[in-house]
Amino acid sequence: NLDILEDMVIDLLYDKSSVFGVKTKQNLDIFSKSVILSTGTYMNSEILVGHSKHSGGPDGEKPSIGLSDSLKKMGIEIIRLKTGTPQRIAKESIDFSKGIIQEGNVEDEGFSYEDHDFIPISKQIPCWLIYTTPETHKIIKDNLLESAMYGGLVKGVGPRYCPSIEDKIVRFSDKPRHQLFLEPESYDTNSIYLQGFSTSMSVEIQEKMVHSLPGLENAKILKYAYAIEYDALDPTQFDTSLMVKKYKGLFIAGQICGTSGYEEAAGLGLMAGINAGQYVLNKPPFILNRDEAYIGVMIDDLITKGTKEPYRLLSSRAEYRLLLRHDNADLRLTEYGHQLGLISNERYKIFLKKKKDISVLEDYLKNNYFGKTSKVNEYLVELGYEPLENGVSYEEILKRNNVTFTRLKEYMIDYPNDVNLDSIGEKQISILVKYQGYIQNEKLEAMKAKKLESIKLPSNFDYSKLDGLALEARQKFNNIQPKDIGQASRISGVNPSDINSLIIHIKKGDLK
Repeated sequence: NLDILEDMVIDLLYDKSSVFGVKTKQNLDIFSKSVILSTGTYMNSEILVGHSKHSGGPDGEKPSIGLSDSLKKMGIEIIRLKTGTPQRIAKESIDFSKGIIQEGNVEDEGFSYEDHDFIPISKQIPCWLIYTTPETHKIIKDNLLESAMYGGLVKGVGPRYCPSIEDKIVRFSDKPRHQLFLEPESYDTNSIYLQGFSTSMSVEIQEKMVHSLPGLENAKILKYAYAIEYDALDPTQFDTSLMVKKYKGLFIAGQICGTSGYEEAAGLGLMAGINAGQYVLNKPPFILNRDEAYIGVMIDDLITKGTKEPYRLLSSRAEYRLLLRHDNADLRLTEYGHQLGLISNERYKIFLKKKKDISVLEDYLKNNYFGKTSKVNEYLVELGYEPLENGVSYEEILKRNNVTFTRLKEYMIDYPNDVNLDSIGEKQISILVKYQGYIQNEKLEAMKAKKLESIKLPSNFDYSKLDGLALEARQKFNNIQPKDIGQASRISGVNPSDINSLIIHIKKGDLK
């Protein structure tokens, strides 16, 4: 149910409090109840290579011109960011024997229950690992001022966690070499992506840099690396649904939110798309909490703390990361997906069966025991444990180090006939049992946080009139307008004393 129109959006159709369409370069007014901006790295984008700087988007595409100025007129704050991309190399010009092969996945694991046709390892295309050389480092050090970044052309702030190769050489000067990966871009092209070698050096210097790498002495460069500067929006202007607070109906998705591309941008696109649809249908927004998904962590970080550099989602940003494991993504999110119409009934039935099997198996492991005469003792002695002297539950044995569910299952009696878990499901059971205490502790911490989140705050409230708050806290609260005490407590620069004062004001009825 999509219509695609190729044109450039230069302005939004809006009034004081809402957006109801877009205006295009071809002077078309397109009306809608919601608008999603997902400009990527194209808004007012400029390409930087060496001392050269010109208006342009990624891969020679046109930039988005006009929209950024329109957003500024609407009172929306713009930030300037930078990212980069490495060279693409012709596959036939690379000597792969000088690299270390990096094989793909040997296990049959998919992103959904409907994945059954897995590509065998023999048919997968591998990547290769190579390293920079002393010659590479010398070329870069000798020509730093030929880089747009060190030559003073770059004004935007780049990503902290995937710096350019010249930035790595400068910032980590004690490192004798850096890893690079040769990554095929597809089955159908000869293009190899030189991962880890992004740069804004001139093309002449790039030639020397690439040819200094092992296996790339005679490499043919299909596309040169470049840096790109672009406009994004300060994400503290959005609410948890990714709608701009000042303008109902205006949703923001992807790198325009101030994140890196790929996973971060995809997650934001999913959520903005869902919530724009919910808004049009007059349904409540779909919000994922910090203990439910990494997407929830990312959005909360962005709207609560903001960012001055392209935000990268790291596991260390999540305080409940034992709850946000990749093995339990289906248990966390399939129910939501089905409610939103994004999960088929067939897939949902498979999920419900798996969920039931896990529950049955958890009870079975708790309530069945190995005795001292059990053959499981052979397995335990093999692992260096003493034979059992008393009855011990299957669950307690599985908790032991190096004990696997697959092996332990061989010694179990009266295994439930209707339980049919695959190897991934069996791994999931092992994780649930082995990390049981830690997982329970995180659930308790998440419940404590939810108590703070249950204390709601009004929207568009003037915090400057409240006594007992530090000046910085008042300014941050007025700017971000947190939706609850939990979010308020996570704002950088806000102290526990500010939160205590806020709770006192709520009890006194001062926030009405």
